[in-house]
Amino acid sequence: MAHVYDCSDTAQLLTGTREARTALGRGELAVVPTDTVYGVAADAFNPAAVARLLAAKGRGRQSPPPVLVPNLQTLSALAAAVPGPVLALVERFWPGPLTVILPAQPSLSWDLGDTGGTVALRMPAHDLTLELLRETGPLAVSSANLTGQPAATNAGDAQGMLGDAVSVYLDAGESSADGASSTIIDARSVTEAGGTIRVLRPGGVSAEQIRSLLPQITVEEGPWPKP
Repeated sequence: MAHVYDCSDTAQLLTGTREARTALGRGELAVVPTDTVYGVAADAFNPAAVARLLAAKGRGRQSPPPVLVPNLQTLSALAAAVPGPVLALVERFWPGPLTVILPAQPSLSWDLGDTGGTVALRMPAHDLTLELLRETGPLAVSSANLTGQPAATNAGDAQGMLGDAVSVYLDAGESSADGASSTIIDARSVTEAGGTIRVLRPGGVSAEQIRSLLPQITVEEGPWPKP
């Protein structure tokens, strides 16, 4: 049975985050707030947990979830390489609504689905979730909704769609993003000297903001197939 914790109440916040850590450690799912929409989280290094996340959303392996990280150092540990322009980008927009796709570190022992050797990484601007990430390590996190339905902007909407497939819901109130998602970019072709960034999904960071920060990079906008 799912448990919902009101994180505006200190006692419930402490209990809820502890229960979320425990559930995630057991390979179960937790719904967490972010700076965009609510996300459903699983241990990124537990293939069965990631499969459970995809099943809860009604997705297959062809739609691997992004990975949320607590800091920039974790980016370097999970990506095979982080070129200077990409580092400048995340230093400017992390924590925040920007998801960056890069080649994954080949030595990692995980299975996020059919990633083609890539990983989509983001550091959310939400204190509660960042604190959880610092304790759990990287989490596979996708929007807390059934595939094809609107992203959940509060814990109640998430529970209405995901129900008992999730063990713990951390309720931090209505999302301030009004349903806006993070911008997803493909930065695999970026080098120290230049290259191209493809905006796969527009969101909280605009293509113009990226161009302004990285004038040496070509920024292409879709529509593209889903990453």
